[in-house]
Amino acid sequence: MKMLARSLLEKLLADSDKASAGRRTRPAVLTKSNLSEYYACKTLQEKEEFEVAINAVRAEGAIQFSIGTRGSANDFIDRIELVDSRLLAKLLNKVPAADHITFANNLLTPLANRYPVIHDILNQWAQLKTVRTFTAADAQDWVDAITVIDYARDNMVNKVVLTPINEVSGKLFKDTKRIKKLAAPIDVLLSGDINADHRPPTEVWEEIGLFREEHPVRLAGNISISRDRVTDYIDSPYMGLPAATIKSLASKPSMILTIENQTTFHSEARRRHDEDVLLIYTAGMPNPPWRDMYARLLKSLSADIPVYHWGDLDEGGFRIASVLALVAKEAGHTLKPWQMHPDNVPVEHRRPASVNTINKMVYFANAAGWDSIANAIAEAKFTVEQESFS
Repeated sequence: MKMLARSLLEKLLADSDKASAGRRTRPAVLTKSNLSEYYACKTLQEKEEFEVAINAVRAEGAIQFSIGTRGSANDFIDRIELVDSRLLAKLLNKVPAADHITFANNLLTPLANRYPVIHDILNQWAQLKTVRTFTAADAQDWVDAITVIDYARDNMVNKVVLTPINEVSGKLFKDTKRIKKLAAPIDVLLSGDINADHRPPTEVWEEIGLFREEHPVRLAGNISISRDRVTDYIDSPYMGLPAATIKSLASKPSMILTIENQTTFHSEARRRHDEDVLLIYTAGMPNPPWRDMYARLLKSLSADIPVYHWGDLDEGGFRIASVLALVAKEAGHTLKPWQMHPDNVPVEHRRPASVNTINKMVYFANAAGWDSIANAIAEAKFTVEQESFS
């Protein structure tokens, strides 16, 4: 089938799918405006090739069309109507959208009691909308995503899956790169919200204990740290250490400040490495070994020393803050915000945010125990990344 004829018939089929899903009120039909490229054929051969393809589909009973005139002796098709969408799909080697939706419902509905967000996913697909670019035709990807989550949770040792992510992928799917293609479905399933901010894949893997490799924890400040083999001061301007080797504080800082973003951490490390403050880079959402290290440091810290966090003023930033606040609370401390009040942000750096994003930010700010900031976020209705004004 010639390319132009095929593309127009695929549009006809897509419009039929939209009508069936309630997204289109008019019947599926191709009119003169849709056929403009056909009218613009430069040779008789091009015109006839298109018409041969259209006639073949009509002969099968999938469509019907009418002939008009275009101000010349040559007759042109001026309207193509759909007769049988299922037959047209078969001729185009397509699966009807309704079949994909039915398959997705049968496959995923039994899993919705564990992951209620599946109801929202199926509802989007029923309207022919996508979820993170995934359609009902991709339903198996979501089953595979659940398989990954289940495996990770069943194989954690001290909150970490010891097998590297590529090996896990090969074991589960006989494809070492398969898991990396499932970051978006796993993210949605873990967040429970199809509208949640998209997290980087590394944050998604870290939440379920999967790692490509463990990265050193970066620390800065004129502070002594007790480690596996030595107790000594942090190098200038900063140093990186394996999380498991960091045992406790060996000197008393005036404050502890965790920092979400790398650029901000490096800037603060250069500026404050000679001060008696402890700066710790979280690298986005901190992984389980990092959180365990953080808890050990806080448990060795006297109660009068303030503990702060500095992150993005967006959904991800406050989600991270809520996780750190819980670790701090369990270690006997209260996490406080550092430059994370909306009033700290210059007007030129503010970006308008959706109602859903603001609601999520408010939720996580409250979860961190920062009620006044949560109220301010609800009023301000904007987001900002840390690096833009640090």
